Amino acid sequence: METTVVDAPVSETAIKTRELCQAILERPDFNELRRKIDTFMADEMAKFQYQMLNERGAILQQKQSSGMPLTDEEIGQFEALREGFLKNPVATQFLEAQDELQKIQETIVKHVHKTFELGRVPNPEDFEQSCCSSSGCGCH
Repeated sequence: METTVVDAPVSETAIKTRELCQAILERPDFNELRRKIDTFMADEMAKFQYQMLNERGAILQQKQSSGMPLTDEEIGQFEALREGFLKNPVATQFLEAQDELQKIQETIVKHVHKTFELGRVPNPEDFEQSCCSSSGCGCH
């Protein structure tokens, strides 16, 4: 019987989480964002370009992190891959959709964190930066 009492808050949290998910799905732009991502996922050439660009970027980043200089040829190859990828409208729409979805996720996470921090639903003022919050300006 005790598990029912312990599970009750979890059940309520699950219900509220489902309501949040439903609210996300009901955003006017959500279907369009999903359509852009689905279009990209169905485009084998765009996915291949994206994979090649990411792999080349990772190689260059690893080389640079190791203290090795990048050659003009390597940089040129990367830029050519990048330009080719960005000329594809499916790719650019995918990147825009991905960016927008990431902003939505970050906003949700920021609000949840602030709720735990404050012990209440945050107000817009709670997200404003103060002198002491991040800049280290010396005020105490």
